[in-house]
Amino acid sequence: MCKIDKFGTAIILAGGKSSRMGFDKQFLEINQTRMMDIVIEKLEEEFEEIIVVTNKLDEYENFKHKLVSDIIVGMGPLSGLHVGLKNSKSKYAYFIACDMPNINIPYIKYMKDQIEKVKPDACVTRCGDFAETFNSFYSKDLYKRIEMHLKQDKRSVNSLLKEIDTHYIDEDVAKDFSPNWEMFRNLNTQEDLKEYSLSR
Repeated sequence: MCKIDKFGTAIILAGGKSSRMGFDKQFLEINQTRMMDIVIEKLEEEFEEIIVVTNKLDEYENFKHKLVSDIIVGMGPLSGLHVGLKNSKSKYAYFIACDMPNINIPYIKYMKDQIEKVKPDACVTRCGDFAETFNSFYSKDLYKRIEMHLKQDKRSVNSLLKEIDTHYIDEDVAKDFSPNWEMFRNLNTQEDLKEYSLSR
């Protein structure tokens, strides 16, 4: 396996039921451009390797990046973290969901600096007591730990974060980079989609 920078991998989770949107969000389009492509184009500015975790591999014909599917199926986002980390070539991988289009490169660089200083298992932002589990970094070394977690029928990313060495970035620091919390915004509904389209 060729070596890349220790922060060289970005992983996009493209699963989920998308019940509020009414169709699968990994195929969302903004002004006739697939939102997945918008997210990938931004990530390519900062990452050497991009992995998409999807349960619909056949929908990605001629796709130039790595595609993987859950190994432990039906266990939610933690399954995506597991297979993403297992396939990552870098020591730490950045995770984002496919419906989070507001990629904040300066904040990603800030998280990298924090990881270099404290070398945690995960670097996650906290808003009050709530952990933002995406727009976050996780260590590749966690994938076996996550596998054990899932086999105990523990599906919550938050429950994992409580058991590992998690470095939390507080809300006031994160808001220096994203005052309106846009970098953590999910597009969950048709109204969200319309609002985002108008802002571009």
